[in-house]
Amino acid sequence: MSAPVAPGRVLPTLNEDGTRCWIRPKPASGAWVARRTVVAWVLIVIYLAIPHVFFNGKPSILLDLQRREFTFFGTTFLPTDTLLLMLLAVSGVIAIFLATALAGRVWCGWACPQTVYMEFVFRPIERFFEGGYRGSMQIDRANETFHPRRFAKHVVYLVIASVLAHTFLAYFVSWDQVMHWVFGSPNEHPMGFGIVTMTTIAILLDFAYFREQTCSVACPYGRWQSALLDNDSLIVAYDYTRGEPRGKHRDRTGKGDCVDCEACVTTCPVGIDIRNGLQMECIHCTQCMDACDAVMRKVGTPEGLIRYTSRAALAGNGKKFLRARTVLYPAAFALFFGSFLWQLTFKDAADITLLGPTGAPFIVQPDGSVTNELRIRVANRSGVAHAYAVEVTGAEHLTLIAPLSPMSVQPGRTETMPLFVTLPHEVFEEGIRTVTVRVTDGAAYTAEFPYRLAGPMSREDDERGAQRRKEEEHK
Repeated sequence: MSAPVAPGRVLPTLNEDGTRCWIRPKPASGAWVARRTVVAWVLIVIYLAIPHVFFNGKPSILLDLQRREFTFFGTTFLPTDTLLLMLLAVSGVIAIFLATALAGRVWCGWACPQTVYMEFVFRPIERFFEGGYRGSMQIDRANETFHPRRFAKHVVYLVIASVLAHTFLAYFVSWDQVMHWVFGSPNEHPMGFGIVTMTTIAILLDFAYFREQTCSVACPYGRWQSALLDNDSLIVAYDYTRGEPRGKHRDRTGKGDCVDCEACVTTCPVGIDIRNGLQMECIHCTQCMDACDAVMRKVGTPEGLIRYTSRAALAGNGKKFLRARTVLYPAAFALFFGSFLWQLTFKDAADITLLGPTGAPFIVQPDGSVTNELRIRVANRSGVAHAYAVEVTGAEHLTLIAPLSPMSVQPGRTETMPLFVTLPHEVFEEGIRTVTVRVTDGAAYTAEFPYRLAGPMSREDDERGAQRRKEEEHK
């Protein structure tokens, strides 16, 4: 039995019989492609450079999962910074919503790594090895799976994927550590070796095989645009009123400006026809705009048949900048990002966490006194080293043993100090005694925390507890 044939192409990357339709876009040249090229290579350089640029002795971005420390341009966030991280994440989401409401899928066409590397690194390499647009099409028609030119192309793809994967790993363990692993045995760092290997394979499969399918099938952004866009959002669109009816005849009487050359189709990296209106697959890359403008110049008609516009403008309703989205999104962004900056500016110079004992809750000494062990975890949030001293108050005849006090903590680091607090048995009431733990760095930071020490229950405590339980049951 033969496979059923669809009544038309379901996706630009699929033929009607369900086989893969390989898209080989013909490169377009023009002002918009030139602008995108500059933006793309600036982003590529930034991605490759970030692990090598240091702030306060740390890489610009270091996501240290092992230590649970996340450094962004000199500021280190800890897992306890839940509010800060939440405000930053929400601000990023709102910024994407705002950018989409204003300029459509500007992220997809101009800044998304999938588009940047596909259109400005991997596809140019493909054209170089395969002989340009025509050479790629000839190899496709010949159906030569293991063509020498394509084999050489994939070798270069593998090298680039490896470089990108090692750079990606440097965002988590620093570039110096990556280089140490590169020149060492994989047996010494199996986890790092496995991550780089899997990331390299994933990048290679993405840009060598899945390609534009990652945008049209895997990425949900295209499906969100119906909710993120409105009629006044800027989009890359075809002016249907001006272009129709289209035709290729020299006699343009009664015809629109579109000469049906399909230059916009052959240059599209996702394989759509922009003349069919706003589509999920369109990433607003502007390549069709440059291709169409070049044709318009040749035939002597005005440029801009395909241009940045809005559905409202195409319908003749003019431009409307102020609307609910352009007011609410900036207000929400200002609220969340402003709160983030406020919290970041006025956060404490240290993050103190009181931890309980690692073993028994308390120890009764031979003389009847009670010793509690507690630990103080100090995260130095300032930019300089500090020595943190500890005091415990709130009870008479208290004995404190703090062998590491004052404890030196380097900027951005976290250290733990053990404490041993000994109290007479009689100061405990029903097995509990609340004291105050005071931590200071000897300079500007001082903090006090209540802490409940545990002790044995006395006979009087047991009697009071029993009496209380009876009263509660009677009530």
